Amino acid sequence: GDIVLLAKPVTLTEGDRVTLTTDVPVATDGTSKPEKLLYAVSLPPVHGQIEHINYPGVPISSYSQLDVVAQKVSDAHDNSHGAGKEALR
Repeated sequence: GDIVLLAKPVTLTEGDRVTLTTDVPVATDGTSKPEKLLYAVSLPPVHGQIEHINYPGVPISSYSQLDVVAQKVSDAHDNSHGAGKEALR
């Protein structure tokens, strides 16, 4: 089916971390099993990385909708200068 992805920008300041929830990225593919959807980080944040909360400091390149629902994924700013809105892609 068609895949629909809605993503809101996330604003972080130096050293901030935000846990991704279904308010930030949410996708549907027309099936009854959204927990099986996988996200691929094709363009990582400019000033940080996407991480699994159980492994802080380790960037990840993919995560599942189930990870988002369980609040296991975060966007972590790397303390470099510059803050802004990061759109997950």
